[in-house]
Amino acid sequence: MTGMTEVPASSGGLRERKKARTRAAIREHALRLFREQGYSATTIEQIAAAAEVSPATFFRYFPTKEDVVLQDDFDIVTLAALHEQPLDLGPIAAFRGAAAAARAQMSAEDLARFAETTRLTLSVPEIRARAVDELTRTTDVITTAIAARIGRGADDFASRNMAGAIIGVIMAATMPLYVRDDDGADVDEMFDRIDAGLAHLEAGLPL
Repeated sequence: MTGMTEVPASSGGLRERKKARTRAAIREHALRLFREQGYSATTIEQIAAAAEVSPATFFRYFPTKEDVVLQDDFDIVTLAALHEQPLDLGPIAAFRGAAAAARAQMSAEDLARFAETTRLTLSVPEIRARAVDELTRTTDVITTAIAARIGRGADDFASRNMAGAIIGVIMAATMPLYVRDDDGADVDEMFDRIDAGLAHLEAGLPL
């Protein structure tokens, strides 16, 4: 999980489906080109040409080349699932439920792409630097969602602390898996660690 975006007002309709297909095509061709010729050697113009869109269209979906890696559908699905969690659940339990629901919707292809983008984020300096901005934005989005669940404003400090704790747990659980000497983490292992980390947070971080 990298950059989390707001959930669209409506997920249906021809226009929304067409936009989703275009976004997916841009990301698919970008990741293919990154594999074939390296991240730094791949230009936005090459990605746009491969996806059969203009560079201007590319920028309507992704502000930077780094955002192709950092913004993914898992975040959108997780946030949508968070809004659907029962209101009697606490924020951390609700986020655990949302993450599990989003994981259940992922295909094998989705999981492979998630692992690939995570590795790119940690191995490419430009993406890693941009990820700081994305983590800030993700914290903002989660803060807003938590505050709404408990009837507070989006500037609620306690909700922001909770969002920051959730992000910190996820990073602590997953980052060590991608700096190992082998090929990195098994995706199921990664999600198991995220859930275990959130459970630990929910329990009050006992030692």
